[in-house]
Amino acid sequence: MSNHVYIFDVDGTLTPSRAEMDKKFLAWFLDFADSHKVYLVTGSNSEKTIEQIGIELYRNVECVYNCSGNTKWRGGTCIFSTKKFELPEVAHKFLVNKLIKSDFDTKTGAHFDARPGLLNFSIIGRNATKPQRKKYVKYDIATTERKLISDEFNKLFSDKFNIISQIAGETGLDIITVGKDKAQILKDFDYQDKITFFGDSIYPGGNDYAIAQAIEYSPYKYSKCHQVKNWKETWKILKSL
Repeated sequence: MSNHVYIFDVDGTLTPSRAEMDKKFLAWFLDFADSHKVYLVTGSNSEKTIEQIGIELYRNVECVYNCSGNTKWRGGTCIFSTKKFELPEVAHKFLVNKLIKSDFDTKTGAHFDARPGLLNFSIIGRNATKPQRKKYVKYDIATTERKLISDEFNKLFSDKFNIISQIAGETGLDIITVGKDKAQILKDFDYQDKITFFGDSIYPGGNDYAIAQAIEYSPYKYSKCHQVKNWKETWKILKSL
């Protein structure tokens, strides 16, 4: 018997970027999760995800895959975790050089965040305020800084070290071992399952792209991927189903 499962990215898909879930949407989504099989997959760690969606939703969904599936939580308990990602020294120096040479004039610290299975890198830094983040988003759209850094990183280091950089969220890059992206969670599902996926970064180089491609082009009985602009679009689509 097949299951219809719903898999959601979190940051930018269920919540505003790096912010808490809208309270009305959260209340509605809790009801949705009670009556549907809901899974979450995000590059963030468990602590940040709980800050954004709350402990009740975190515990009540079927499973939360943090760090792009490199940790796995059920009922608020970690049932799987890999070791923290270690970036090769030459790749680390490359990113430090990009940080120093970036023309963006606001750098807030905490530019490297090592998590199980991945490293998040950010030019502006994780200490940025919301106005500072908005400023960087505008800068990045105008200059495509993250894409340029990511493309050059992959050209230099992907084949050499079996790692890859992906655009993540509004301001960061996620660096992972090849094959350890969000698509890895699909091993937990059966090809008879009906899968609906929601993500805001379903484009080449985005960290929702691999899982969306795997869903679209694998022999699942039924699949549908929704590229959304924000949580409001996610909610609108869910209400229309």
